Amino acid sequence: MVKNTLEHLLGIEAEAAALVNDAEKEAERRIRENDEKNRVTYDERLKAETQRREAQLETEVNQLKKEYQQTLDNYRDEISRINVNQQEFSVLLNTYLSGNADVD
Repeated sequence: MVKNTLEHLLGIEAEAAALVNDAEKEAERRIRENDEKNRVTYDERLKAETQRREAQLETEVNQLKKEYQQTLDNYRDEISRINVNQQEFSVLLNTYLSGNADVD
């Protein structure tokens, strides 16, 4: 009877070990499965966020280019409206270059 009891207990222990082993394998399978799902989700979100930010950057760059061009056009316009008397400018320039100018 003691022998039967010990054999029975060893059988139960073997079953328990097999259950634990199966549970570990199932847990590892689920972890791998979840890791793969999480990686795919992460990659999708990263791609979407990257595309969103690239589009935002492109929009901002285009806006800055427009602002730059407008500023440059305004400057050129302002410069073109300045009336320069070439004769007076030449006389003034020659005076400064000859060293005869009274500089304060």
